[in-house]
Formats: sequence, structure tokens, C-alpha cells
Amino acid sequence: MNAMQASRVGHALYRSLGGKAEAEAARHVREEQRKGRDAEAEKWRSVQAAIRQIRGPLQS
Repeated sequence: MNAMQASRVGHALYRSLGGKAEAEAARHVREEQRKGRDAEAEKWRSVQAAIRQIRGPLQS
């Protein structure tokens, strides 16, 4: 998955789940790792990073 695809998936998740999107991507990472599918887990890490960029810095 290239950066553009990760960004598209990240935007779609963020639109549908809002603040829970990054946690959902992290859940997919864990699930793929559990199944031993490291390449798929890496794709979800890219999506997670894209969501983090979309969301921006957390406020305190």
C-alpha cells in the first residue's frame, strides 16, 4: 500500500469513526500480527500514521 492509498483509507476511517479511527487501525495491526501477516500489519500501520496526520496534534 502506497502513501496515497493509506491516506485514502485513513480519511475514510476518520470520516466514519472520528476520534476512534486510530484505535480501529491499531486493532487491525494487532489482529494481522496475531495472524502472522506482517505485511498486512505494516499496511495498517501506514493507515494509522495517516489518521494521526489527519487528526493533528492532541490538545492538552
